[in-house]
Amino acid sequence: MKTAHVKRAFKYRFYPTDAQAAELSRTFGCVRKVYNLALAARTQAWTRQERVNYNQTSAMLTAWKKTEELAYLNEVSSVPLQQALRHLQSAFTGFFGKRAKYPRFKSRKKSRKSAEYTTSAFRFRDGRLTLAKMAEPLDIVWSRPLPEGASPSTVTVSQDTAGRWFVSLLVEDPSVQPLPATSAAVGVDVGLDHLLTLSTGEKVANPRHERRDRARLAKAQRQLARKAKGDGANRAKARREVAKVYARIADRRRDLLHKLTTRLVRENQTIVIEDLAVGNMVKNGSLARAISDAAWAEFRSMLEYKAQWYGREVIAVDRWFPSSKLCSTCGSLQDKMPLNVREWACDCGTTHDRDVNTAKNILAVGLTASVCGAGVRPQRSTPGGQSAMKQKPLQREP
Repeated sequence: MKTAHVKRAFKYRFYPTDAQAAELSRTFGCVRKVYNLALAARTQAWTRQERVNYNQTSAMLTAWKKTEELAYLNEVSSVPLQQALRHLQSAFTGFFGKRAKYPRFKSRKKSRKSAEYTTSAFRFRDGRLTLAKMAEPLDIVWSRPLPEGASPSTVTVSQDTAGRWFVSLLVEDPSVQPLPATSAAVGVDVGLDHLLTLSTGEKVANPRHERRDRARLAKAQRQLARKAKGDGANRAKARREVAKVYARIADRRRDLLHKLTTRLVRENQTIVIEDLAVGNMVKNGSLARAISDAAWAEFRSMLEYKAQWYGREVIAVDRWFPSSKLCSTCGSLQDKMPLNVREWACDCGTTHDRDVNTAKNILAVGLTASVCGAGVRPQRSTPGGQSAMKQKPLQREP
């Protein structure tokens, strides 16, 4: 029986020549144009209570290329344009399945600049990648090796707001295999004073990446605010400086989260977390900045797909479960537990660290839900809430 390998995207930075940068920028613009044209056509059909599928938009693309106004679409590779239509189809599939909002038009200034190439539009030989419409291979910085014998099925080229160029290669990685089973289980409580608190008592400090670079970010933003609004070169340069600071913050945050999630998945068979509504929590004006910097949603996403890769289990506990007010020793429930209370004593004589006690309760109710099913937990006063539940890892699309 053939083992199904995990498909992984390996992302690298590259430095294009002037000709390659011009070709890619032209391709990004054409991809955005085709996406917006197809979205407009489908939106008009939607108002007439009609549905337009991918095949129909593909036929529209052929017709658009024959017009004088859009003849420039023939100057770039046709594959990224077709892929844009497929992405739009996926967006509508998510909308009709009530998993996403209605697709939005792409903006020249705000939307991500990217183009996707399939195997017919690139050549990968001896570690050299050459895209369609280009005479020379990309100058890629191979910061880590691809899996031995790997052959990319899809290549995505992108440019971030800081002006950096990246190429992402989607390959099968045979090295990703389920890890040996273990009996270890851990409960994880996320926070702001400490990024993570484990049921073992360990606390992971919150590095507060955004706060560390706040002065540098404020200076760059002041410089941008002084520039005249418009498409001037000085304003574009100032905007890139702001983007560089944000990119530095995001890179360090992502690196830390990768290290933490990989460690948790390797050391534990079962990981229990809290099912937080981060989107609602960031509406709190006083805490929104700190919550966004902690990136709890990104932490959960990484944890779930890595658990799926390596044969581990992630369980999400109902967000309304009173994990902070419950004594992990005797099970008694406190009436109130204000946020400023970091340590408290139970009537049973146990003194609790608030975060460690929470992590222990999260682990206990998560394991109970896994073994006995949802609903097996202490009674709480909040009406209409859901029980603790077993959370299936997210399915990653290849």
